[in-house]
Amino acid sequence: MDRGARTVMRGWWSDEATAERKYTRWIGDRGGVDGARITLTGEANGGRVLKSWPPENR
Repeated sequence: MDRGARTVMRGWWSDEATAERKYTRWIGDRGGVDGARITLTGEANGGRVLKSWPPENR
């Protein structure tokens, strides 16, 4: 999770299903923090962003 340009929380999970659950949970738990950006990236694909909240067009 990022706040502004500063990372305030990070997690690593080898199981994609676990990572998806954590991503969704973090949106619910911390998505209301002003300036929060939550991203799910894939290590296997060079760190490419798989999902991002809030969506870029907001």
